[in-house]
Amino acid sequence: KLQKTCPFCKANINHINYKDTDMLRRHLSSFGRIVARKRSGMCVWHQRKLAAAIKRSRFMALLPYLVQ
Repeated sequence: KLQKTCPFCKANINHINYKDTDMLRRHLSSFGRIVARKRSGMCVWHQRKLAAAIKRSRFMALLPYLVQ
């Protein structure tokens, strides 16, 4: 099994901005769900930060909760 490297670790990104909706949308499925670590290849630390940023962005109405 080939281990994927975390794209955020590779780019040396420590802070995930909740206002960067284009980047956050890339980590949502077509149904609007947060993509799992197994599929995205992210490390635990960045996956948690990403999930928190997506949830914060949804709360601030920058991203939708449901995709219509």
